[in-house]
Amino acid sequence: MATRSTDTSTTRAIRIKTSGRKVGPVIRLIDPGDIGEITKPFVFLDDAEIPPCPGNAMNWHPHSGVGALTIITSGRNRYKETTGKQGGVEPDGIEWMASGKGVWHAASAIGHTNLIGYQVWMLLPPEAELAPSYSRHFAADEIEIIDGVRVILGSWQDRQGPVPYENAATLLDVRRKAGEAFAFTIEPEHQLAWIAVQSGSVFAGGETIGAGELAVFADGAEPIAIEATADARFLVASARRTEGPLFVGKSSVHSSAEALEKGEAEIARLKITLR
Repeated sequence: MATRSTDTSTTRAIRIKTSGRKVGPVIRLIDPGDIGEITKPFVFLDDAEIPPCPGNAMNWHPHSGVGALTIITSGRNRYKETTGKQGGVEPDGIEWMASGKGVWHAASAIGHTNLIGYQVWMLLPPEAELAPSYSRHFAADEIEIIDGVRVILGSWQDRQGPVPYENAATLLDVRRKAGEAFAFTIEPEHQLAWIAVQSGSVFAGGETIGAGELAVFADGAEPIAIEATADARFLVASARRTEGPLFVGKSSVHSSAEALEKGEAEIARLKITLR
């Protein structure tokens, strides 16, 4: 079992810890209007538990300017998009949608069990935030688990995640038994790091972080020591912080007012095609 350190000279402290706020069937842990200003390019994080929809009803909603990453840990969904793609995501599958200049997307939980997972919005680089939208979908067997770790995006210990995200960022899906340790090494150019615990609990940064909680660490490049205090599954991420203000619409996040206006115009244009 790892030894807990209370020496602040060797412990990367926690800057913010939150249990978020409930929005329907999800817990919103990061929002562009609050913690997203600190964690950008990660501007949105929902911890979701969604019951199957009666009749598999699907609700359309738009995005622009962001990459929407859906990580399903339990349950199944089906989806369709104004790109023409449709299909489904199974347990431990991943959906990546680069919304670019604008897209509408519909999804619903299906089957007999609740859909459990995360959705993360990430800022696209300026050259991609008004590009044509596209999506990629990855089955569980396309993302190998080594020592309880799946690399979702970016690189970690000579492994590369499948999600084609261009900004400097890493996102891992980690599982640990009670008492097991995990050392999260940070790329030299990354300043920010956070952890979101889906189940169980961990000790990191001198504090216990429980299921449904998010902790943002103080900036730095030091490895982060994490110990599972109960069987745990969590996301841990790092990135080079995106500079500049966020321009936020109802369903869009962009790097400029001009880009936001163009994204919202494309969303309005596509909405007509859904009628």
